[in-house]
Amino acid sequence: MSSQEVETVSTAADKAKLAVAALLIVGAIVAFYALSKQGPLAQWAALLLLLGGAVAAFLTAEQGKALIAYGRESARELRKVVWPTRKEAGQMTAYVFAFVVVMALFLWLTDKTLEWVFYDLILGWKR
Repeated sequence: MSSQEVETVSTAADKAKLAVAALLIVGAIVAFYALSKQGPLAQWAALLLLLGGAVAAFLTAEQGKALIAYGRESARELRKVVWPTRKEAGQMTAYVFAFVVVMALFLWLTDKTLEWVFYDLILGWKR
């Protein structure tokens, strides 16, 4: 993450761009159903065209630019990740599997011990 703090101020133009994007989304949905008699090609063309306009309007607003910057910074951080080798991944998987088996045996043993204590010793129920 960047050490610089960015303070964003939402202007009237940004609010208008977001409102236009929202109206284009609603218009896309309305157009999709209104054009049902024209056939699926017209429906999907209108839907995709209006949704594309909504995305374009959103990406020109300050929030859209911030989203793009966040995506770029995330990709930059992802390139810094040191991924485990195949051998290390296999070893860690084996450790997790062994731990699960040990915990399953422990819980089974605890369950049987408590069952023996409560039913055989305290209540005297013999099976």
